[in-house]
Amino acid sequence: MELKLALVGFGVVGQGLSEILVKKGKELAQSHGAIFRVVAVSDNVKGSVYDPKGLDLEKLLDRVKASGKIDGYGAPEKGWDAVKTIRESNADVVCEATFTDIKTGEPAMTHFKAAFESGKHLATTNKGPTALALRELTDLAESKGVQFRYEGTVMAGTPVLNLAQRFLAGNRFDRIRGIFNGTTNFILTQMETGMTYADALKKAQELGYAEAVPDADVEGWDALAKVVILANSVMGADLRVKDVARTGITQITPENIREAAAEQKRWKLIGEVRRDGTRVAGKVSPEKVDLTDPLASVGGATNAITFTTDLIQQVTVVGPGAGRTETGFALLADLLDIHRTLKA
Repeated sequence: MELKLALVGFGVVGQGLSEILVKKGKELAQSHGAIFRVVAVSDNVKGSVYDPKGLDLEKLLDRVKASGKIDGYGAPEKGWDAVKTIRESNADVVCEATFTDIKTGEPAMTHFKAAFESGKHLATTNKGPTALALRELTDLAESKGVQFRYEGTVMAGTPVLNLAQRFLAGNRFDRIRGIFNGTTNFILTQMETGMTYADALKKAQELGYAEAVPDADVEGWDALAKVVILANSVMGADLRVKDVARTGITQITPENIREAAAEQKRWKLIGEVRRDGTRVAGKVSPEKVDLTDPLASVGGATNAITFTTDLIQQVTVVGPGAGRTETGFALLADLLDIHRTLKA
C-alpha cells in the first residue's frame, strides 16, 4: 500500500524523516509492504514545492544542504503556504514538524485542524497543539475518520506513548515520572564535574543542545508540555498547561550539586504525573534523586521515563529524547502504524 505524504516543516525533523525514507525506502516496502511517497514539502523559510507524482527526496536534501532553500527545485507547483499545501495537495498523511509554541499552539494548531478537516491523517512531533488541545483534536480527527499520531512529542523516537497505550494496556497508571528534557539533563550532568550553570549552558549551546534563548528548556516549558501530553493521553486526564506547577534549573548552584552528592543523590529536572483517587496532577521541578533510582543513572542529553502501574509495578525506558534521525524515526513509527491500521 502506498501513502502519499505532505511534509509541513523541513527543518531537522523533516529532513531526518526524508533521509530515513531515502535510505530505507526499499527495505520498508519489502518488509512492511509500505511505500511512502512525499508529494509536497512546505517550509516557512526554505520554500514550498508540490508534485502530485512525487518529489525526489535526494535532490531536495542536496538542494537544502547547498543553499538552505528548496523552492529552486523543479516542481509543477511552488510557493504554496502550509495551509494550502495541506488542503489542496493529494497527500494522504500530513507530517507536521514546525516549531513549537506552548502558549498558543500556532501555527501548528491551524495545520492540525486543516489536515483533519481535509480528511488527511496526521503524524506530528509538535508538542504545542498536542499539549494544549489533545481532546479537542482527537475528537475532531475521529469525527473526520482520520488518524492522529503524536509519538514523537514526548521522547522523540523512544517508544513511550505506544508502549503505554498498546503494550501496557490493561494496567492502571498511578504515576509517571521522568527526565523529559535532554538539554537540562546535559547541563546538570556537566555541573557534576564542577562547572557552573553558566558554563554548562554555554557548552550545551556550543554543542547544539541548547538554543541561543534557552528558556523553553531551562525554565521547564518543554518538560511541562510533555507532562500534559502524558497525563491526558496515558492517564485519561483533562490537564491543562496552566494546571502544572513548573520550576526550571536556573537556580541550581555548584553548592547544591555538592550537597546532593554528599547525600548520595543527584539533581535531575523531573516531570511527574500522579493519580490521587480521581484526580490527576502534574509538576515539573528539579529534584534530588536517590542514586538507587533508575533515573539517577541517566546522564548527558538522554531521556528516561518510569511508569508505575498496578499490575507490573514499575517499568523504566531510557533512550534519546531528541536528534535528527531519532525524531525523524518517531514520524516513521507513526506512519507505519497508520499504514498498518489502514491495511488491516
